[in-house]
Parts: sequence; structure tokens; C-alpha cells
Amino acid sequence: METYTLMRHFADSWGLLAMTLFFLGVVAFIFRPGAKNAADQAASIPLKED
Repeated sequence: METYTLMRHFADSWGLLAMTLFFLGVVAFIFRPGAKNAADQAASIPLKED
């Protein structure tokens, strides 16, 4: 089997599953309880004076 074909089959099956799980993990991380406070603190960093 050629390398391209092998990589293509991997990307079509396990690669898609891995990207889907990563996406769902990021969404869960963003919408977890307490994320708003952390996001607000990070957003205000450029506005703080030294």
C-alpha cells in the first residue's frame, strides 16, 4: 500500500474521529462553569496599567 493511500485512509477514519473529539473538548472547555470569569480576566489584561 502506498504511503499516500495509507495516510488518506487514516485521515478518513481515525483522523476525523480525533478532530471531532478535539472540537467537542474545546467546546466543553469553553462552556464549563467558571469559564466566563477566566475569559473576562484574560480579556482585561491589555487594559491593565503597569
